Amino acid sequence: MRALYTAATGMAAQELNVQVISNNIANLRTTGYKKQRAAFQDVLYEHVRRVGAQASDQGTVLPVGIDIGGGVKTVGTPRLMSQGPMTQTGNDLDVAIRGEGFFKIQMPDGTFSYTRDGSFQSDAQGRIVTSQGNPVQPTITIPQNASGLTINAQGQVSVTVPGSTTPTILGQMTITRFINKAGLQPIGDNLFTDTPASGTPQDGVPNTDGAGDLQQKNLEQANVEVVSEISDLIAAQRAYEMNAKVVSAADQMLQSTSNMFR
Repeated sequence: MRALYTAATGMAAQELNVQVISNNIANLRTTGYKKQRAAFQDVLYEHVRRVGAQASDQGTVLPVGIDIGGGVKTVGTPRLMSQGPMTQTGNDLDVAIRGEGFFKIQMPDGTFSYTRDGSFQSDAQGRIVTSQGNPVQPTITIPQNASGLTINAQGQVSVTVPGSTTPTILGQMTITRFINKAGLQPIGDNLFTDTPASGTPQDGVPNTDGAGDLQQKNLEQANVEVVSEISDLIAAQRAYEMNAKVVSAADQMLQSTSNMFR
């Protein structure tokens, strides 16, 4: 019976929906995490009677048709790149982006990845690096015994070195933007890579030409809304149960038909 397969596609879709929601909830406290949602479409139809087809020899046409759908399919799990809330940390190397853009990170193989996670550290050479030890681009090295590290909204990094009373500018942090942020490929560790769908990376100075500004001693939290996720989870669970009811009803109908031939 066709209803069995149709309901099965609905159950599979809602199972994936629950997986997406669970991942959002699991990353509720992940710095810079951007939530996902499951997107669905209906599948091909069997046109038993096509709407608009000729209905009689007099040239009348069918005002409605008979179309039997085959269920639902998943077309994507787009990532929503809206701004997450800011949290003050008091750490000089914690930096949050307020607005558009990503930090550019150099990977061990020489390629670049991008992140909204600004929980940076300083390595043995004094370079500003991620939690995995990958240097932030462009590379900025903090001198030994330097104090008063400051990162302003435009990304200028300055410190006070021993023997000097005026701040010394060490370098300029940049922000990378993409035409289609949702086209970035997540690779784990709060990192993304560019793809043909995301467009070419565009490096620029923070707080200029539409790029976001930097907020030192702050971190951007996940843009996951707990109440919304729980509501979506309940709706997905109920949809799964209703599709399971369809399977049960179709099975009972088949059983009744089978009993007729005994």
